[in-house]
Amino acid sequence: MRDTLVLPFREYLLSGLTSAVITFLLVGLVRVLALRFGAVAWPRGRDVHVTPTPRWGGLAMLAGVLGGVLMAYQLPALRLAFDYSPEVLGVVLASLLLSGVGALDDRYELDALTKLAGQITAAGVIVLFGVQWLAIWVPWGGGEIIALGQSQGVVLTVVLTVALVNAMNFVDGLDGLAAGIGLIAAAATGLFTLGVVGRVGNDPSAYSPTLIAAVLFGACLGFLPHNFNPARIFMGDSGSMLIGLLLAAATTSASGRVFLGGGGSSATDLLALFAPIIVLAAVVFVPVLDLVMAVVRRTRKGMSPFSPDKMHLHHRLLEIGHSQRRAVLLIYLWAGVLAFGAVALSLIDDPFIVLWAVGIGLVVAVLASAIPRVRAK
Repeated sequence: MRDTLVLPFREYLLSGLTSAVITFLLVGLVRVLALRFGAVAWPRGRDVHVTPTPRWGGLAMLAGVLGGVLMAYQLPALRLAFDYSPEVLGVVLASLLLSGVGALDDRYELDALTKLAGQITAAGVIVLFGVQWLAIWVPWGGGEIIALGQSQGVVLTVVLTVALVNAMNFVDGLDGLAAGIGLIAAAATGLFTLGVVGRVGNDPSAYSPTLIAAVLFGACLGFLPHNFNPARIFMGDSGSMLIGLLLAAATTSASGRVFLGGGGSSATDLLALFAPIIVLAAVVFVPVLDLVMAVVRRTRKGMSPFSPDKMHLHHRLLEIGHSQRRAVLLIYLWAGVLAFGAVALSLIDDPFIVLWAVGIGLVVAVLASAIPRVRAK
């Protein structure tokens, strides 16, 4: 067994940086191709941007992810992730499939059912390669860990993956918003999964989740300079759905490692067992909340849940007086407090310190969000 104190942190970092550099350098070429082939977002009534902007930024992000994975394959420690598990290969294939569907939608505006079929297929691919929930913690009845059967694990994995993919797709409404949330979520997930690697004794079979999070972090980091307000290119569905898929794959894969690693009877051990649920909920809280609110709002009006409108969380922040940049930074703040707070709960022995810090962060976020209304009074 490898020394638990010698985690392959530098190799994860190199893979993430490779993803960032490739993404950053390819955005210019992808922008030219998007303009050449008509993959352009023309301003509509529900949109915030006022000038035609090329899409397909997600293709540059996909290239960055693939480059980061190839770099990892050349490194001695992370090469073991491919030898011990086919999960990374499955995630790569699913990413190619879903980004392809997204790229077609960015150009030809596919119908919702076609996109949903692509999302379910991509989720099925990662399941076939071993990325699957094995157990889940339920808080009622005193709290218990429930081991999932094969069919139950498949259904839960597909449902959560599709929900995450659509949540990231829905939240992509302001310059830099989806890329920034993806970066924050990937960083938080990466820290959590790195803790899982140490918890299971630096077992190479647990390397995959952190590698997935690292290359996603790099892709978002490389894309964000081109996409922050004023954006020169949008990631489109090819990018937002890719982020959702990779976040789902990393967290799902890590959950299996935690449960296989086991836990004791202490509060910290029990917390670690259901930490994947907490981290998953926290890192995607903002986009999933936006998704749920949109579905409820549209259904109550007798509309399709996929019908577009201008009532998302970022639209509401704009309505109360925030600028685009400030609205995006505020959502970053909310996402960061929740995501890193959840990760800290799973890694730090004293939960009260973490809860106090998260509470202070939430108070700051609430006050910052309410500034325009306070000024108006």
